[in-house]
Amino acid sequence: MRHPRPDLAPDAGLSRAEMEALQREIADAAVFEDDFAFDPATLSNPLATTASAGDPPVVVGVDQSFLTNEDGDQDRALSAVVATRGGEVIERVHAVTPLEIPYVPGLLSFREGAPILAALDELSVEPDLLLFDGSGRIHFRQAGIATHMGVVRDVPSIGVAKSLLCGTPREDTDDLLEGTRVAIESNSRVDAPDGTLLGYAVQTRQYDSPNRYINPLYVSPGHRVGPETAADVVLALASSYKLPEPVRLADQYADEAKRNLTE
Repeated sequence: MRHPRPDLAPDAGLSRAEMEALQREIADAAVFEDDFAFDPATLSNPLATTASAGDPPVVVGVDQSFLTNEDGDQDRALSAVVATRGGEVIERVHAVTPLEIPYVPGLLSFREGAPILAALDELSVEPDLLLFDGSGRIHFRQAGIATHMGVVRDVPSIGVAKSLLCGTPREDTDDLLEGTRVAIESNSRVDAPDGTLLGYAVQTRQYDSPNRYINPLYVSPGHRVGPETAADVVLALASSYKLPEPVRLADQYADEAKRNLTE
């Protein structure tokens, strides 16, 4: 499949300073506002397409698993991609590629980006929206893995992270009610003016108990999606579980594909 910005593709051979400089280029190229052709209402209500006389968009979840060598070291990435339309799985593909560099906070896309692009290239359908298990604009240089991949492919994308990489919540995020969202703004650790809206802590599910609670997801625009729409989409797609369904399905498929390779 096409990569409109191959010049911004992850290159594990770059120095750390070069990687960080490339991320700043990616952030400059990213569009952190809505720029897509589909109606987001069709994501949670496929029947809405009847009124608009169109097909539901193809929403793709992306997740990773890792394979180890005989010494127990991670040496390969298994990138799992699940395409859905109207809540139904229409395609599942994966790719296994070598890991070229170790994990470095803030440079995840240079470790996992090439495997993800390889898996996306295996898809026979064109994604209308990509959801990543990882950050988008909530990132030191506003260029997490969802932003990096979204810009390279020029596809609307959203980052869905389980922990907060950087930025500051505008309110307390403990024990939030289901459906609540709390704005995450930039601070001194982010290459953006203080107070810039980066995304939201989104409470997709919560226990009905005073003794325990579920932490929120940290949702941010990757490319061609605004922060409010990103939060809306994740809430709409988290129908029964904490994670939005396409990402949850990609996580399951990554484990399944890994088992099939190692058995």
